[in-house]
Amino acid sequence: MATSFACPALPEPLEAYAVRFDPLLHTPAQRRGFRAYVSGLLLPRDRNKTLTALAGAEPVVEAQAAAVQRLQFFLSEAAWDSEELNARRLALLAEQPALAAHAGGVLVLDDTGDRKEGHATDHVARQYLGSVGKIDNGIVAVTSLWADGRCYWPVHVQPYTPARRLPEGKGDPQFRTKPAIALALIEQAQAVGIAFRAVVADSAYGENDSLEAALMERDIPYVLAQRGRAGQGWARIEDAHSFEEAIQDLPKRAWKKVTRRFRDGHTEVWWAAELKFLGYGPDRARRAIVATTDPRTRPAISTWYLSTNMTLADAPLAEVVRLYGLRNWIEDHYKRVKDELGWADFMVRSDRAIRRHWALVNCAFCFCWWHEARQSAPQEAAEDKPPKTKPTPALARQAPPKAREKNQHTTPSAGLLAAGTAARARLAGAVEVAHRLLAGVEQQAPATSTRGTAGRRHFRQWAAPLPA
Repeated sequence: MATSFACPALPEPLEAYAVRFDPLLHTPAQRRGFRAYVSGLLLPRDRNKTLTALAGAEPVVEAQAAAVQRLQFFLSEAAWDSEELNARRLALLAEQPALAAHAGGVLVLDDTGDRKEGHATDHVARQYLGSVGKIDNGIVAVTSLWADGRCYWPVHVQPYTPARRLPEGKGDPQFRTKPAIALALIEQAQAVGIAFRAVVADSAYGENDSLEAALMERDIPYVLAQRGRAGQGWARIEDAHSFEEAIQDLPKRAWKKVTRRFRDGHTEVWWAAELKFLGYGPDRARRAIVATTDPRTRPAISTWYLSTNMTLADAPLAEVVRLYGLRNWIEDHYKRVKDELGWADFMVRSDRAIRRHWALVNCAFCFCWWHEARQSAPQEAAEDKPPKTKPTPALARQAPPKAREKNQHTTPSAGLLAAGTAARARLAGAVEVAHRLLAGVEQQAPATSTRGTAGRRHFRQWAAPLPA
């Protein structure tokens, strides 16, 4: 008779997080695999987060080692559901008041691509990859992310399958465009009760008529970027046909001052104006808005052309600018999951295994927010008197980076690092990296604009990896 072995526990607080997923993992081997995978993703990024690296094995030489094969089986063959795992992750975030979605945040839609060699891996083909800014061989994922001024976290992800990989091309029943996948992600978010003020996306989605029409039909508020020179619809030849043409007719008094406030405390003065051309107008079903740092020169890097179905009474100019400004958090999210957590480091080929890898990366990322929210909650509850001003969310009250590093040695993880075995020390190190990862997220406010934010993305400037 086979002997059943208990699943070894991780050091806290990773174990407290991992046990929340145990009901979805039906055997000790699956629970062990989840712990090994997530803790491995959180370890310092001195190697790519491949299966051999996560198992602590030597590449190629030890590819057939037992530890590697166990992780391979867990990722590719074991009987667990990545969608159930993702739903549990979202439920854990909803339990924390500092993280829970509310009607003041936004649902950001976007896609990200990464190079992959060959064509044996599902969804891989020559296509536009946002991370390299050109057409190359790789894989693309369409993602949704919830964000507000306090925090941000991934919601759902779906791979995009290029038409050339399907038997009937674009006529194949399985083919879906990226905007169609994005609409499905909105429906998924609504189905699990994710509240949001509006859907926001760049011009790759904003200029898709079918997506905008679907949002209008479903009465879903949106703020979508447009290209300045784009103009669709019929108008007299003397009338404006694009954002840039409509701006030429604006009187100076039409520009309104907008103050943007960033998480690190600094502010920026922007200018915004309502436009009226084609079917857009402040008193129409769709509004057209331009926001910029300089109304005279309208620099490309800090000028947004936006469309929205939110009424002027419901969303004044400042609110529309604020909502679209939250879109930049998804760029920061890509930096974190790619630079630190190995989003594109998978070396599996099946659709099932790829989806599972992404689900586990999102679990590792959200552990950082989840743990910090739990650490901050008791401190906030212990305060005797509320501040006179509006309370700062718990996650925003963090010590400066140097102070946080200085205090690392007093954390429970440091004790485990000093007293535990080598394996336990590696897992304790995962907790410290999680602290550093979150510190990096906390300190970086949304940029004023990422190149190509309002237009189609070009080359994304990834942040330097956080120190190990």
